[in-house]
Amino acid sequence: MADSFDALIIGTGQAGPPLAGRLAEAGMTVAVVERKLFGGTCVNNGCIPTKTMVASAYAAHMVRRAADFGVDVGGPVAVDMKRVKARKDEISGQSRTGVEHWLKGLKNCTVFEGAARFESPFEVSVGRRPITSRRIFVNVGGRAVVPAMPGLDQVKFLTNSSIMDVDFLPAHLVIVGGSYIGLEFAQMYRRFGSEVTVVEMSSRVIRREDEDISAAIQEILEREGIHFRLNAKCVSVSPRSGGVAVSVDCTAGPPAIEGSHLLLAVGRRPNTDDLGLENAGVACDPHGYIVVDDELGTSVPGIWALGDCNGKGAFTHTSYNDFEIVAANLLDGDSRRVSDRIQAYGLYIDPPLGRAGMTEAEVRKSGRPALVATRAMTRVGRAVEKGESQGFMKVMVDAGTKQILGAAILGLSGDEAIHSILDVMYAKAPYTVLQRAMHIHPTVSELVPTLLGDLKPLP
Repeated sequence: MADSFDALIIGTGQAGPPLAGRLAEAGMTVAVVERKLFGGTCVNNGCIPTKTMVASAYAAHMVRRAADFGVDVGGPVAVDMKRVKARKDEISGQSRTGVEHWLKGLKNCTVFEGAARFESPFEVSVGRRPITSRRIFVNVGGRAVVPAMPGLDQVKFLTNSSIMDVDFLPAHLVIVGGSYIGLEFAQMYRRFGSEVTVVEMSSRVIRREDEDISAAIQEILEREGIHFRLNAKCVSVSPRSGGVAVSVDCTAGPPAIEGSHLLLAVGRRPNTDDLGLENAGVACDPHGYIVVDDELGTSVPGIWALGDCNGKGAFTHTSYNDFEIVAANLLDGDSRRVSDRIQAYGLYIDPPLGRAGMTEAEVRKSGRPALVATRAMTRVGRAVEKGESQGFMKVMVDAGTKQILGAAILGLSGDEAIHSILDVMYAKAPYTVLQRAMHIHPTVSELVPTLLGDLKPLP
């Protein structure tokens, strides 16, 4: 006989656990299913572990630069990768066990460990155990894409997940993929001491960004000794003694790159292929993402999809916002929608990129009259004082409404400073509100009002 619950949550990423808490608090009986590691991508192989390693890499980088600040460290820098990994594992592990223990101690909540599979619209099996509910929330996340690359079956390779188990320093890490994940690992391992080459099929890195941002990021990373092979249209791999050879079809450079290790960073895919969604009649797009409406409902009433598996944003903050949208509509009588939110995210190289709203390319495509302003980080006192003045700020404004359309801050604390702009965008206030604000000196954010004073028509 099936166990029956008021609500069933599949997956314990950033949306699932807080939703379980709200539903249980409302008096519902809640079942939570987790097939592997509690906490999802962010906790286990995403934000928390990678940013922990980024912090170790930053420490190594700053020690190497100590003489720039008048500090003598008395010798070469040595990075102990076993200790780096141990620190990462401890911090990530604390988060994972915290989520698990909290869920298992939550009143009105029953946790099932195993793989869930739909048998019908309102019945899910976990192993041989059937569970029924009239409210089912899918929060199964995603995983690294392994492309159909010639020769890949003949070599060992890493993904953003499996590289979390590395406790040694690769002599030469070849990274296929010059976007967000690839570039973060590129700088991280270069700072640990590896030789690093990034292979990208496009003509520039992170093609989603504007050309000036892509160029600035590549220049920053090249200064640290990272090599780039762009326009790599026909990538294949083959084994070599002690490593791997990556063949590329590029306009310049040797036809193959020989490295000790290979990291694939070419994107992610949703974990929906083994859920039995077809048994429930839940529609997916051609890439496997669950199709949802503006309130995250699927094609089947009573089933919702949250987090990376719905294709509405592959970030921890979008996943958590998915929870807030669903909880508001179900429990608070508050109509919240996916379309209410403004695109915002960060790239966690050093210095980081904070992005909000439209890119310049999107503004131009929209055809609306716009204003733009840029300012180099060399003109930001806080950045100069800290010896971290690479990058620039950029903001775009609608010339008619005076509302901010988008902004990017590539530079010291860019991932934090961007929020003063983002909050004004959410308020739908004119940029003059922010321009006239008095910010604290010396900070990066204090230059945002000054930046807005330099607005000129977008050429």
